[in-house]
Amino acid sequence: MTTLEQLDTAPQPAVSRTAKTPVVSVVATTPETVLADVERAMRLAGAESALSPDYETLLKINISWQHWYPGCSTTPWQLEGAICALQNMGHHGLIAAHNGTVVVDSFEGEVNNKHKPVQDKYGLRTVHLDTPPEPWVRYEPKAEMLALHDIFPEGIEIPQLFAGKNIVHLPTMKTHVFTTMTGAMKNAFGGLLHRKRHWTHSVIHETLVDLLAIQQEIHPGIFAVTDGTFAGDGPGPRAMRWHIKNRIVAGADQVAVDAVVASLMGFDPLSLRFIRLAHERGLGVGDVREIEIKGDEPDLGRVNWGFSGTENTFASRGQKLIYWGPLKFLENALLRSPIAGWAYAASNVYHNGYWLKTKGRGRINAALRTEWGRLWLGY
Repeated sequence: MTTLEQLDTAPQPAVSRTAKTPVVSVVATTPETVLADVERAMRLAGAESALSPDYETLLKINISWQHWYPGCSTTPWQLEGAICALQNMGHHGLIAAHNGTVVVDSFEGEVNNKHKPVQDKYGLRTVHLDTPPEPWVRYEPKAEMLALHDIFPEGIEIPQLFAGKNIVHLPTMKTHVFTTMTGAMKNAFGGLLHRKRHWTHSVIHETLVDLLAIQQEIHPGIFAVTDGTFAGDGPGPRAMRWHIKNRIVAGADQVAVDAVVASLMGFDPLSLRFIRLAHERGLGVGDVREIEIKGDEPDLGRVNWGFSGTENTFASRGQKLIYWGPLKFLENALLRSPIAGWAYAASNVYHNGYWLKTKGRGRINAALRTEWGRLWLGY
């Protein structure tokens, strides 16, 4: 198998707390101005210095569900705004990167979430990372890994495409049943790990820190544009209650971006294990007191959306019993063996069948009657 050491990669400037104070922008937005607001957020947060146009740039799209649900997946205006901003900054080698999962079809998702019309409009090269012919290569990180070597003793594999390219993450503001909230750091979970990524759920916080360390080794530039036009709380990333928050958050320090979003949601960022571990390991800044906020929300201490990050679905309760509870001894047999398909089937039946039809559909219809819903219908 090809190893990444055989590939042509660029020298990588790692983010560090010993460097200058990270800047995160928080910009208020409307459906009429969102494309310009995304660019404003990116420029305020230093995208021009973080991302050199000398390298191709991956736009890492988040598809948490193949169905459209507000706050769940990258929005079409978030994607379009990032494309326009990058092109205005001189970037022309833009690549839309999708990943499927054992329960989500990325080809179906890019259509239902209206990413495809945006990609087609701007003529983007589009890749689905879990689908041939996209090759994966063995990579040996320079940083000490907290979890990945234990989970994948045969070796860590990453997409060959990622080496030596900038990456712009496009997460949304939402809660998550395993990590309390999910954002810029977790967006790499889908891109850098193959379809066995769910094997890491029992050590998900350590895994996100490992992936951030790898990103800082292989990408010449890293940036995030987080969409909070619709934001979700409750048992995310799918069975959420949506809220209109009219915010875009952007920055080059992925830990700082997630810390700011967590703070807006009402969480103490350093109480979230993945943020605290990354902060302690010098991979970014998780203490909002050490972050410079630009834009329309300069005083984070006065904002608290009161989101709930402790709720579960029927499916996540069962998973937690296996990952961290009394059924831990069955984890390998139930989730890492040929019979693991039962878990994927159960998730699909619950989310795509029961929950979507009994609760989700009504919430979707209500969202479509909002100004952001009408914008979504226009794509």
